[in-house]
Amino acid sequence: MRFKGIIVVSILIAVAIILVTLSMRNIPVKANEKPIVYIDYPRNGDKVYGILTITGRSEDLDGDVKSVEIKIDDSSWDVTDGTYNWSFTIDTKDLENGYHSIYARAWDGTDYSDIVKLKILVENEIADNIHRWALFVSAANVEDIEIKLGNGMLELAEDMARYFISDLGYPASHITILFDDGWIRDKNGEGKRISTLQERNDKIDYVSYGPATEDYLISSIKRIKDEANKYNDSEVFIWISGHGVGDPDKKITGGKILERSEVVLWDGTIQDKELGELLEGLKAKLCLIVDSCYSGGFANRIIFNVPSLLRSNIPKDGRIVITGESKFSIGYASNVSGPLFTQLWFEGLKTGKADGFRKGLFGVAKRSHLNIFKDGRVSVEEAFYYAKYMIRKEYRDFIWMQPQMNDMYPHKYPFNRGEMFLGD
Repeated sequence: MRFKGIIVVSILIAVAIILVTLSMRNIPVKANEKPIVYIDYPRNGDKVYGILTITGRSEDLDGDVKSVEIKIDDSSWDVTDGTYNWSFTIDTKDLENGYHSIYARAWDGTDYSDIVKLKILVENEIADNIHRWALFVSAANVEDIEIKLGNGMLELAEDMARYFISDLGYPASHITILFDDGWIRDKNGEGKRISTLQERNDKIDYVSYGPATEDYLISSIKRIKDEANKYNDSEVFIWISGHGVGDPDKKITGGKILERSEVVLWDGTIQDKELGELLEGLKAKLCLIVDSCYSGGFANRIIFNVPSLLRSNIPKDGRIVITGESKFSIGYASNVSGPLFTQLWFEGLKTGKADGFRKGLFGVAKRSHLNIFKDGRVSVEEAFYYAKYMIRKEYRDFIWMQPQMNDMYPHKYPFNRGEMFLGD
C-alpha cells in the first residue's frame, strides 16, 4: 500500500507539472520597452560657439539605462558622462561655422532608444587681425576636497576677461575660461549643479567656457600656441588658480623643499614642469600668473626671490612668470571674490593705482611719489609690485604669502629693463 501511495503522488505531481507548463504557453511574454533619451541643451536651432557642453536625460520604464551615446554629424558614436542625467563636451572650433546635427541614443542592454536629433548653428567669431589670447583656469570646488573655494574665482576670471575685452583689445573669441567641471553650482559652489557655464544669462558673449580638466587645459594651450605662433606680434595671458599641493602641517616649507609646485585641476593636477612642457615652443609674449598655495616653483623661485633647484622651464625670454605665493607659502582666497593676490594685481592694473610702483631695496615693493616714474599706464610689473606692497601694508596677516616674479621681458636680467604692457 505504501508503494502504491508513492506512485499515486508521483503521478499527481507529474500531471500538475504538465498542466502548469501547458498553461504557461498561453501567457504572452512581455516585450522589452525601449529606453527614451532627451537632449535638454542646446535647443534646436541654438547658436553656439567655443566649448559646448551638451546635456540631457534618459529613462527606461522596465529596466535600467546602461549607457547614452552621442555623435555630431557623421562622426562615430561616443559614450556620454552619466546616463539618467548625462553630458558631453565638445569644442565647436573643431567644426566649420554653419549648421550641424547632434544625435543621441540610449541603450538598456537589449534595445537602443529611438535616436533624437537637433540642429545647432556654430558661429565662432573670427578675429584674425588681432593677435591676443587669454586663458583663465580654476578648479575651485573639487568634489573630493573638503574645503571649497566657491564661485569667486569664476567671478574674478570674468571680471578680468571683460576688462581685457573692453580696455586691452582682446577679442572675446580669443578668451577661454575653464572652471570646475564646466558647471555652476548652488550654495556658492558647494551644492548641486544648476546649469552649464554656457547656459547662464550673464555669460560673456563669444567667450569659450569649459571644464578645468587636464584634457581641456592641454587642448586650450595647444590651440593658443598653434594660433599665436602664426604671427610675430602675438600676446598671450594665462591665469591659473585653485588649490595648491603641499603639507600645511610643515609650517616653514610646506613640504616643498624637494617637491615641485603643483595646482589641482578638476580631475588631476598640473605640475610646474608639466606646464613648462605644454608651453614649450610658444613664441609669443607671455604673462603667466599662477595664484595658489606653494606655487613659487612655476616661476623657478623658492621664497625671497631665491632660485629653485627644480626648474619648471617656463621662464624664458619674452615672458613674465608671476606666482601669488612662494614655494613655501599658503595663500588666501575669498569664496566670493577670488584669490587675494590676483584681486590686488588686477585692481592695480584696472584702476591705474599701480602706476609708478617698482622694486625697492632687497626686492621690497615701493610706491613712487615722483612723476618721473609715472607714465599714465600700468605694466605687468607695476601691478605685481602694487599687489606685493598692498599685502605688506594693508593685509599684514598674509604677509608670508610672499608673491614671486621671474621677469625675463624682453630678455633675462640684466637685459629686462623694458616693461610689459598688456594690449600693446
